[in-house]
Parts: sequence; C-alpha cells; structure tokens
Amino acid sequence: MKNIIIFGAPGSGKGTYSDEIVARYGMGHISTGDVLRGEIKQGSELGKIAKGYIDNGQLIPDELMISILAKTYDEMPAGKGVIFDGFPRTIAQAEALKQMLAERKHDMGVMIELIVDEETLMARLLNRAIEQGRADDNEETIKKRFAVYHSQTEPLAAWFEKEGMRHTFTWGGSKEAMLGEIFAFLDAENK
Repeated sequence: MKNIIIFGAPGSGKGTYSDEIVARYGMGHISTGDVLRGEIKQGSELGKIAKGYIDNGQLIPDELMISILAKTYDEMPAGKGVIFDGFPRTIAQAEALKQMLAERKHDMGVMIELIVDEETLMARLLNRAIEQGRADDNEETIKKRFAVYHSQTEPLAAWFEKEGMRHTFTWGGSKEAMLGEIFAFLDAENK
C-alpha cells in the first residue's frame, strides 16, 4: 500500500476518513496531534522540547516535527503504508517530509483532498463543539482557522498537483458515497 496524505480544511473529515481507510487496508495512521500528545505524555526528549514550544504558545519548528514524525514512522509496520493526517500543512513541511521519506527509500504516495463547502464545515465544527465540548470550536475561532487554512495550508494543494499526487474528492452530502469514491480510487491505485 502506498503512503497517503489526507488533506482538507478543518472539519472536512480527515480523521474520520483516515480511520475508515486504516480499518479497510490495515495501514498505519500518523495524526500529528496524537503523536505530539503521546511524546509529551511519555516524557521523551523530543516530547519535552515540543512541550516547551506548546507551553509558550509557539508553533513547533518544522525540523522538530519531522524528527518526531520520523521516529513514529520508523515504528510503523513495514510495507503497510501510512496515512499522514494533519501534516504537512505548508510547502516547507511537504518538502521536509518528502526528504525524510526519500532517506528511507519511500515516497509520499498519494494526496487525498477532501473538498467540502464552508457552510457544511461550519455546521460540522459547531456540532462537534456541542458533542465533544470543545471550546476551540466556536464560530469566531473557526473563522480564524479557515483564514489560516486558506492563507497557509490551501496553497500546498498546488504543490501536490505539481508532484502529480493530488486526487480530489468533493462532498456530495453523503459520507458513504464519498468513502466509496475514495475506496474505489485506492483499490485501483493498489492493483
């Protein structure tokens, strides 16, 4: 199985679709948020350094994030492929990930882009706030997250296009339909 980068705006379903793909294909799943929390909880050297940045309200430098991801990637079962969920978010991160994988004689695989209209995204995130009690999912914060996504992360889609990796799937109102399209694509890719 090829590696997969799952890509989309906040609330597009990256975690949900990643879980479905992992269940079907037995792949590894690297969620940057989960990885960071795990390193910090373990008290690893990388976790301590990351915690210092987080506690000061700073973004973790790309080099540190790649070191953490490399460690996690190397612990995954060989040959199964890995889904990268929440990373990369910038062109510099994509180039660093490409280099890290190339050092292991692996490639990035494919990028699956989840395209969902902003009205649906807002409704999903506000609903998630109610269901999960997430204080960061209020309308003002969500609008800021969309602005950051559009200015910093969305331009990365063109980079994936140039790399020949970008495959888009557009929300049509049904999780099952979109998942079916993604599975059909992945089945064809892995023949």
